[in-house]
Amino acid sequence: MILIVDSGATKSDWIALDDEGNKLFMTQTLGLSPEVLTREIIDERLANNFELYKHRKEVSQLYFYGAGCGTQRMRNFLKDIFQNYFTSAKISVKEDTYAAIYATVQPDEHAIVCILGTGSNCSYWDGIELFQKVTSLGYILMDDCSGNYFGRQLLREYYYHKIPKKLAAKFAQEYDLDADVIKNHLYKQPNPNTYLATFAKFVIQNKNEEYCQKLIRKGMQLFIDNSVKQFEQAPKVPVHFIGSIAYYLQDELRAIMKENGLTVGTVLRRPIDGLVEYHKNIIFQ
Repeated sequence: MILIVDSGATKSDWIALDDEGNKLFMTQTLGLSPEVLTREIIDERLANNFELYKHRKEVSQLYFYGAGCGTQRMRNFLKDIFQNYFTSAKISVKEDTYAAIYATVQPDEHAIVCILGTGSNCSYWDGIELFQKVTSLGYILMDDCSGNYFGRQLLREYYYHKIPKKLAAKFAQEYDLDADVIKNHLYKQPNPNTYLATFAKFVIQNKNEEYCQKLIRKGMQLFIDNSVKQFEQAPKVPVHFIGSIAYYLQDELRAIMKENGLTVGTVLRRPIDGLVEYHKNIIFQ
């Protein structure tokens, strides 16, 4: 059995294939980012999935692409956990950018590939190798235009009384904005980045409001300036996007990219289907 996994900070999509490339099952776990989770939490999330637990000894290959896997230390940490769980498997762990590349880039294509989901990142693919000019310092300092970026901005501006009153009242009606609740999630619970990203849904649902439009444009321009434009190739190659923020705000994204002289290529919510096809072509051809 072969497992192919695309893991964001919020959730992980797992697809199992048999030795001929036929799909056996698809399942989900919560996100497995090694940057923000302990070994015990990751072990628990694996064990709580019935399909994975049932078939753990049958897995011969595991291809895992995940948020928080940008350093060798984090990849080794996660690989060790998987090896103890899927004891017969050959394990490959790569950062989630590779999943985005394999799902969007055409053979021999040069492109910039971005992730705008719970977190954000940006890379250049020259047809063979992946290049990143900026090392991410995570959701507190970076992650422009991500779900947690918009959540962070909403909470800050709500407490600074900068959201228009009618919209602020709507925000307070839809979410528990008690200060103790917020601080408990941010400082005492796992996955504070995922918690922040839950508020981004409000921005998407109210994107036609002037306040939200300004917030969206500010986040996107920050991402373009700090991430996309770091590559001199940006005006010459397509820029592909993966992630829920890019997918649900793609009209706004396409407009501001055009204003910056940049070309949007493929926009996908999740890369898992393209990722499976990529591996089927490699393993079974």
